Amino acid sequence: MTSPRRIAYQGEPGANSHQVSRQHYPDWDTLPCASFEDVFAAVEAREADLAMIPIDNSIAGRVADIHHFLPGSGLHIVAEHFLRIRFHLMGVPGATLDQVRTVHSHVHALGQCRKIIREHGLVPLISGDTAGAAREVAEAADPTQAAISPPLAAEIYGLEILAEDVEDEDHNTTRFVVLSRDLVQAPAGDGPVVTSFIFNVRNLPAALYKALGGFATNGVNMTKLESYMVGGHFSATQFLAEVDGHPDDPGLARALEELAFFTTEVKVLGVYPADPFRS
Repeated sequence: MTSPRRIAYQGEPGANSHQVSRQHYPDWDTLPCASFEDVFAAVEAREADLAMIPIDNSIAGRVADIHHFLPGSGLHIVAEHFLRIRFHLMGVPGATLDQVRTVHSHVHALGQCRKIIREHGLVPLISGDTAGAAREVAEAADPTQAAISPPLAAEIYGLEILAEDVEDEDHNTTRFVVLSRDLVQAPAGDGPVVTSFIFNVRNLPAALYKALGGFATNGVNMTKLESYMVGGHFSATQFLAEVDGHPDDPGLARALEELAFFTTEVKVLGVYPADPFRS
């Protein structure tokens, strides 16, 4: 009998990464990890087959650490998934909203749920992550403490929902990418595809402008372009880019060929099906 496949994520059981892993890989075992570095290490060491990693949020922007781990990890993006982020206010069984005085959650979640915190005069307390906040409240067994956490956390830690969907914005969505040790590219000509890659431009005047010109002239839609420093050097900038299309498509093939003339390195991180959420 073969053992179930395993997918790793950062956070405690009940976190959004756990939720999206269960949603798209329901028959897989999940492996919670304390840090993103631990998630990458788990896949590299074959303790897990895949990793579920948040990369962008519609409110908070990019998840910064990921851009530094991805290039040197040796892992490949094989899929993407979008999750509408829902936060509930939850407390111990029998607690009421009027009793609550403090609310625990990750700093970003607290910042995304300011209205209910202000409305009820709650004192926000920062936890390591949203699911960990629910665990802390369950362990404290204090009706004056509540957590702002994903709905799954209430189920796991035996908490009662005191208020549903307490996030300030209803468009709060996180994009996750799935990472694998193996490079598995989506086939060309079988539906919309995303290609993710990194590149370093040569230290020349207008090098970035020239590097990107091939995408414009070949009609390639670039959906992401983000820069970050490498090794603390202000002159060495690495870019993470994403485009619609497959490297075998004539237009993208020509654009990548032109890109090579003005860069010191181009590395494709993944070629994978576009999530239907994009359309």
